[in-house]
Amino acid sequence: MLKQFGRSNILCLCKRYYVRLVEVGQLNTPKPIEKYETGQLFFHQIFGYRGVILFPWLARVYDRDVVIKAENAAGKDVKGKTHTYYQTLIDERDCPFIRAQTEAVTFLGNQDTSRSLYAIPGLDYVAQEDILPYTATEKQPLQHELFDKFLMYNPNKDPPFGAQETLRSWQKKNHPWLELSDVHKETTENVRITVIPFYMGYRESQTNSVYWWRYCIRLENLGDQSVQLRERHWRIFSLSGTLETVRGRGVVGQEPLLSKKSPAFQYSSHVSLQAPSGHMWGTFRMEREDGHLFDCRIPPFSLESKPDDKVTFNTV
Repeated sequence: MLKQFGRSNILCLCKRYYVRLVEVGQLNTPKPIEKYETGQLFFHQIFGYRGVILFPWLARVYDRDVVIKAENAAGKDVKGKTHTYYQTLIDERDCPFIRAQTEAVTFLGNQDTSRSLYAIPGLDYVAQEDILPYTATEKQPLQHELFDKFLMYNPNKDPPFGAQETLRSWQKKNHPWLELSDVHKETTENVRITVIPFYMGYRESQTNSVYWWRYCIRLENLGDQSVQLRERHWRIFSLSGTLETVRGRGVVGQEPLLSKKSPAFQYSSHVSLQAPSGHMWGTFRMEREDGHLFDCRIPPFSLESKPDDKVTFNTV
């Protein structure tokens, strides 16, 4: 999706629309550690879409590969390391071309009797290393219905877009169901699975309480051979004592192919329990281009509710 060109130290970004290339800006030097500011425009290193940073999150990353590679690691707990992720907006012009759900950020309706799930399109969570910053040359650098509501142009600022009060209010109001706190990773035969769980709140009735979570999953092919996801196998344990098994073809109605050209796929789903906590783990059955089948481990992750009183969620 990206093409780089230029002379000496000037590097321009272009976006491909069928056979037409459109110059959209100049690359900046990525920051390996230093945080990016609100209003920073970027290309996603994996999915190639244009985006803008709204605000950062500090997450604990539990990477099981680090433990597996360590000597005498058997039986040791996976320790989380703090890492920066960002809440971002996706340019709506790029949504049809990326292999990730663009309505993955969901929340509960604000009526106690409602069990409906609602979505805000074009929101994403992006890790520090996936940010490819750039300075735009377009007059309208990003198209999203919330861009002008959240950010204002300031030619004396770098980046030249700053947060409006509406963004700060929105962040504070919707913090409970936006919050990213834990990230889990594990690699099996060059296929890396990343899971991010989110607590969404609960609903009460006269007979029980139902607790809701959403989880975002990214599959990445780190090898040379193409692989295709064929089946999913989940185990869901609830603190109430129940253990549920879920099997099925593909994920979200698809059997994504992970190739050298398109190595990643990202989706979101939901789970509910009649208990305030639980665990999920499982496998994806993958098939290589040579017909070899193997089970790719999904790293186990906790489903933990928050001690706050029942949270009411509202749309923007």
